[in-house]
Amino acid sequence: MSEFDAAEAAVQAALDAGARYADARVMHRRYESMTARSGEVEALTQDETIGLGVRALVGSSWGFQAVPELTGRAARDAGRRAARTATASGLLPGRPVELVPATPVTASWFTPCEEDPLGVSLATKGDLLVAATRTMADHGADLAEGLYQVWDTAKWFVSSEGHRIDQRIRECGGGISATSVGGGETQRRSWPSYRGQYGTTGWELVDSLDLTAHAARIAEESRELLTAPLCPAGETDLILGGEQLALQIHESVGHAIELDRILGWEAAFAGTSWLDLAQLGSLRYGSELMNITMDPTIPGALGSFGYDDEGSPAVKRDAVRAGRWVGVLAGRDSAAVAGLAYGGSVRADGWARLPMVRMTNVGLEPGPHSLEEIIAATDEGVLMDINRSWSIDDKRLNFQFGCEIGWEIRNGRRGRMLRNPTYTGIGPLFWRSMDMLSAEVVPWGTPNCGKGQPGQVGHTGHPAAPARFRNVRVGVRA
Repeated sequence: MSEFDAAEAAVQAALDAGARYADARVMHRRYESMTARSGEVEALTQDETIGLGVRALVGSSWGFQAVPELTGRAARDAGRRAARTATASGLLPGRPVELVPATPVTASWFTPCEEDPLGVSLATKGDLLVAATRTMADHGADLAEGLYQVWDTAKWFVSSEGHRIDQRIRECGGGISATSVGGGETQRRSWPSYRGQYGTTGWELVDSLDLTAHAARIAEESRELLTAPLCPAGETDLILGGEQLALQIHESVGHAIELDRILGWEAAFAGTSWLDLAQLGSLRYGSELMNITMDPTIPGALGSFGYDDEGSPAVKRDAVRAGRWVGVLAGRDSAAVAGLAYGGSVRADGWARLPMVRMTNVGLEPGPHSLEEIIAATDEGVLMDINRSWSIDDKRLNFQFGCEIGWEIRNGRRGRMLRNPTYTGIGPLFWRSMDMLSAEVVPWGTPNCGKGQPGQVGHTGHPAAPARFRNVRVGVRA
């Protein structure tokens, strides 16, 4: 039977078993990755999965069931089991779950793709990683690594309200890193990010990274860092590169504005949020330069899609406007509990996982400055770039981050390289100190966002540009 037929059979079986709402999604995903080390291909992974997952809503509870086959019998059995699970889960008294209204949609959507990443030969991909890692090794790296990853996902979604949506989302990306060891130190430099850069696009993204052109430089910088002076400790002006600011957004804004965390639904594994819904629309989150959107419509960004896994269309919304908190990432059920009128941010990482609130493209709108202008306007400070470590509490409030590299800023000029730069702060105080922001926004992709029980890996995007923050604590006190 077809993918749509299987999904429709599952939904109908759930309704016949007592569900008042049901939806089903068939997902077919192909995955490929390759890693190379010091001029040799080390590993190749190719995987393919297909299956169906169905949700059923009975009273105050959801039920979910997944099957790895698309026969009519299996689909109907999954629908019935989902409804029975919801019924059993709702034996305790509870307020019936409502869903914000949705308009049934029949649609098809696909990501832009100039060159199919799975159509590029393995030899071409391997030659790229081998050349880049060999160059890093030749320029002094003790460990030279490179990788790429590709996901090709087709989805078919059906709901009891009349949705019928198919999507094809192709994602890929990659990166390189050089590690040097000596004098009791281990230093790592990466390009273009510590995990690579990713997007919903074709192999043209990997080509644009020009990995081999940056290989010698990052290897040499990794060795130079071994003897660079330590980042000084104290309070100073901090300039963050766009890649590091993307992770700062992810950890201290993106997760904090997930509505399931705010409501306490996501408390056991990854924590809740410091935000209080009573302050939505009034809380001062950051400075007036802080304009953060939730935008799954950005072409090529990793958190982009046409419709989420509840059938809600992709819509750009404000999360923070002129420093004021105004929006959340929500699903239809959590939005209804919170008295909001929108969802649109629910996804699952596969057919065997229950969809949950996930980040889309959560990022900053451009500012009025350039990185050169920010440096020139800074009398004393530190410029840090490329993430090395992160730590944040379970309310997404207090944090400490380490970067791969730093530079001293004196009298408006970039000076000596600094080793092991770190900074720490409290989310809203940190964002309120932002007084300069670049216009040079890049939609950084994060392919490894973890959440949920059982755990799910989400793909998110974070438009970000270099910015300056005043009087931030940097370094580690002796």
